[in-house]
Amino acid sequence: MEELAIDLHSAAVADLERSRLSTRERVSAYLELTKPRITFLIVLTAAAGFGLASRGNVNYVALTSALFGIALLSSGIATLNQYLERDLDALMRRTAGRPLPSGKLLPWEALAFGIGLTALAEIYLLVLVNPLSALLGLTVIAGYLFGYTPLKTRTSLSTMVGAFPGAVPPLIGWTAARGTLDLEGWVLFAILFLWQFPHFLAIAWMYREEYAQAGFVMLPSVDPDGSRTGRQAVSHTLGLMTVSLTPYLFRLTDTVYLFGALALGTIFVAAAVLFSRQMTRPRARQLFFTSILYLPLLLGLMVFDKLKH
Repeated sequence: MEELAIDLHSAAVADLERSRLSTRERVSAYLELTKPRITFLIVLTAAAGFGLASRGNVNYVALTSALFGIALLSSGIATLNQYLERDLDALMRRTAGRPLPSGKLLPWEALAFGIGLTALAEIYLLVLVNPLSALLGLTVIAGYLFGYTPLKTRTSLSTMVGAFPGAVPPLIGWTAARGTLDLEGWVLFAILFLWQFPHFLAIAWMYREEYAQAGFVMLPSVDPDGSRTGRQAVSHTLGLMTVSLTPYLFRLTDTVYLFGALALGTIFVAAAVLFSRQMTRPRARQLFFTSILYLPLLLGLMVFDKLKH
């Protein structure tokens, strides 16, 4: 009875908080569900795929249309992910302020919003882009929501599982431009696949206590001394630097990109090595911010070097 009373009191408090929200605050809460910064990064990778796949001049109308559909898809998946993880998010300080744990929005509101965005995105990609892009979008939905998300509380291998759907957006951009999947497009997939490991390992190391408390089985949570975490950060950045040179071998880019990729890769590897030697929060933060800068710079350089010819 006492627990029921507490639950009823919490529900009453949440209802009161929601009733005090202005229209602008509710819109802001819905926007927060879409994870705008992550969506922007995903759209950026898809734009790079479109630009590199374009033969001749870029069709900017088609590019804008494809990116709009991809942004809808990313926003819908992010919303549904927060719906599925709402109880776990409430257990972590870094996520407790999100719209669902904080009570700004009800779970059914997020569920309806997420399903609506995701369905609209798939219809949009199918009708206004092409069926192959829509099919790739379905693989992201399935892999992220039904593979990665439930596995996060079961195995540290969830990061690898999640890296597969996480690397698909540049392929969607590629197929939006060409309508086919080509070997060069898979190079972009490989770059984004490998990039995710040092990026997420840095985050997971910074918040490993919170992840463990909430029940997430991330590698840093089951690697007390950080030796495995550090080795994986270094090995994946080394692999990434190697793979990042392949666009030059496929003649997608010129020497400007080659030397730029080498320089960016060296900096990224150095950050991973420093992290592996000093498994501290500042080193993890340094690796995280290096990853954030590395990806848009590499993709931007790739597109610039191709389009300048």
